[in-house]
Formats: sequence, structure tokens, C-alpha cells
Amino acid sequence: MNAVSIARARVSVTGTFFLHGAVFSSWYARLPAIQERLDLTPGQLGIALFGAPAGLLVAQPAVGALAARTGSRPIVAAAPLYLGAVVLPALAVDAVTLLLALVLVGAASGILDIAMNAQGLAVERVSGRHLFSSLHAAFSFGALAGAGVAAAAAGVAALPFLVASALVGAVGVATLAPGLLHDRGVPGVPLFARPSRRLAALGVIAFCALLAEGSIFDWSSIYLATQVGTTAGVAPLGLAGFSLCMGVGRLAGDSVAARAGSTATARGGALVAALGLGVALVWATPIASVAGFALMGLGLSVVFPLTLRASALGSQAAAAPSVAAVSTVGYGGLLIGPPVIGVLADATDLRAALALACLLCGVAAALATHLARARAG
Repeated sequence: MNAVSIARARVSVTGTFFLHGAVFSSWYARLPAIQERLDLTPGQLGIALFGAPAGLLVAQPAVGALAARTGSRPIVAAAPLYLGAVVLPALAVDAVTLLLALVLVGAASGILDIAMNAQGLAVERVSGRHLFSSLHAAFSFGALAGAGVAAAAAGVAALPFLVASALVGAVGVATLAPGLLHDRGVPGVPLFARPSRRLAALGVIAFCALLAEGSIFDWSSIYLATQVGTTAGVAPLGLAGFSLCMGVGRLAGDSVAARAGSTATARGGALVAALGLGVALVWATPIASVAGFALMGLGLSVVFPLTLRASALGSQAAAAPSVAAVSTVGYGGLLIGPPVIGVLADATDLRAALALACLLCGVAAALATHLARARAG
């Protein structure tokens, strides 16, 4: 495959990651408006929000099996159909229909997530260079861009805003699709990853990383407001710093992993994440806490992408099912993390509950040796 085709495929899959992040964040930004329109209590909204990760967990193993047979390109190319699902929450009429809408949004996201990750790994394989972490950086910056656009368009009602977001995303992905790599499925390969100790260890790393990440997304602002005593204007800065540094860290992650190896990079990142959160929890001042969350985002940025990459090392035919297996376990952590932190916070306090994420970062660091078992780097 020539260099021009590889470069075009990289641009196409990077753009797909960016658009997915931007469109997916758009419906999160409109949740308060949807909650107000439906007159939902926080508890009702919380139950409805379980729909998205539940749909994602169901869809990912199935699309991993499909990609093993068809290749990832046809699935990514059908993304305009999937992105249309983000309109559904704005059409909900009560808590039940919102739950069902979010199940479909989560499933759609899970389908595109596995397909674009498999496509990214295929592009990395043919290019012979580390680039997978930079793709996840594109998703992070896309999410930031989507949130920024949503803030700028705060006066636009949820339905027209989400319709516009879906159209932009669909047109963008359709434009990029012709440049995607023609990876091909392999008839007769296993549709689901064969369980192994190494794959289980990678799943645990992904679980720990995403539970820690989810705990910051859901609880950092509350921690800054209630435990540190910041103002309403300062409280969101912890998440902003975390997200920004996660995007920057993922941009640098490929070059660091190419020099130091995936194992050392993931282990170091997990330890830096634990250190950053420790700073935020021990020195509970606004500056120290925001800086700690930012440092945690920088360290945690490389752990999940490198873990997914490691799950695909070995047989090309088994890449999509392996990525789907590890990703599904990881998103399980994202699903149960917020309520677990909440229960622990009720039993102790939020500072002690968030210390669980520090512990899990340590577990991820301890298991990082499994990233290099299949192939060095």
C-alpha cells in the first residue's frame, strides 16, 4: 500500500474519531434541557443514564464479531446511520422513553467505537508506526469542541441542536469514508475472543482506567464544590483541566510509547494518574486540586488506548473481537464507577470514595506488564 493511501486513511480515521467525540458530547450537553422539559428528578435521570452504557455493552461484542468477518470499513462507512441516534433523547416524552433512547444511543456509539478502533489499528499496522493514541486524542478534542459549540448555542432548543449535530457528523463521516482502509474480514475466524489470562489482565486494566476516568467526569466538580469549597465558576475547572491534559497526553502518547515501550508508558501513566489524584485529595485547595486532576488526566491519557492496542497485537483476524472484549470490560468500569463512588461517599465521604480511583490506578500499573506479552513495544 502506498504512502499516499496510508496518509489518507489516517486522516479519514482521525476525522472519524474527532466527529464521533464531537457529536457524542452534544447530547450530554443537552441533558439538563431534556431533564427540565421532561420534569425528571435527579434519580429518574440517573436511572435513564444507565441506558447508554448498557446499550454500548450489548453492542460492542456483536460488532467485534461482525468486523472480524466484514472488516471495519463497511461499519465505519455506515456511521451516518448511527450518528442519527443522538437525536432520539430530544424526542423522549418521559423517563422510560428517555431510557430507551439512551440505550439506542449507547448501542450506536458502541458500534462506531469498535469499528473505528479496529480501523485505526489496521491503519497503524500497515503504516508500521505508533499512531493509535493520537486517534483517541482526536476523540478527546472532538468532545471538547462539541461541548464548546453546545455552550455557544445554549439558546437553541435540544431537538434542532441535536438534529444539526447529527447532520454535521453524518456528512463529515460520509465525506471521510472513501479514504478509509480496505481492511478485510477473514472467513472462518472466531467471532469472539478466546478467553486467556493475558486478555483478562488487559480487561482489568481497561476496567480500572475507565472507572477512574468516569469518577472524575462525574464527581470532580462536586468534590471541588463540596469538599474544597470552591465557587460555582471554579468547580468545573477540575474536569476541564483533566480533559485538556488527557487530550494533550494522547497526542504525545505514541511517540513516548515508541521510545519507552507500551508497558513502561502505561505503567508510568497509571502511576502519574494516581499521584495526580492523590495531590487533589490530600492538598484540598482549589489550585492543588485542579492541578491534581489535570495531572491525573495527563497520566491516565495513555492507559486505555495502549491497552486496546495491546489487545490487538497478534493475529490481525482476531483484532476486532479482542478489542471488543477488552473494551466491553473497560466500559463496564465506566458503568458501575459513578454509583460505586456515590455509595462509598455516603458510607464515608467523597474524598475517601475517590481514593478508590487511586487504588485502581495502582492495580493498572501493576498489571501493565501484560501489554508487552504479544509483541515488544
